[in-house]
Amino acid sequence: MKGKWALTLVPALVVIVLDQLTKQMVLARMELHQSIPILDGFFALTYVRNTGAAFGIFAGHASAFRVPALLAVAALALGVLLWFVRTVPADRKLVIASCGAVLGGAIGNMIDRAAYGEVIDFFDVYVGTWHWPAFNIADAAITCGVIVLCLDALRGEPAPERSTT
Repeated sequence: MKGKWALTLVPALVVIVLDQLTKQMVLARMELHQSIPILDGFFALTYVRNTGAAFGIFAGHASAFRVPALLAVAALALGVLLWFVRTVPADRKLVIASCGAVLGGAIGNMIDRAAYGEVIDFFDVYVGTWHWPAFNIADAAITCGVIVLCLDALRGEPAPERSTT
């Protein structure tokens, strides 16, 4: 059991630390809405703040409602995620580590929401004038973790072999 929780918590802690360090670097070195081109026509570091959830959902709501509601939803999701990890067999290491990535990303964004009432985003991927919504390391970890979990769910458990004797 200890190994399973370590495999959950190590990726979570790595994501939290990297997420918070990069956000502090952005806060210290960039002005709000400042953009630094990295790959011209494709990628820039652009400091924005997301008052909503994924893709700006709830962004228009008053912070007195939005912040506690989003923190409560995130806390509920963390509880469900920890319950899920508890039920996953220890040999499903990729699934467990993916849960750790999602856990770390959720906590990273919760820290921002609790500290600032909004989430610091800075990765700006675009083509021409089309921009993907800005994101951060926590968002990337959540997305990658969820993709792995979905692919694992689609793959399904292999059927047990039948004895021919």
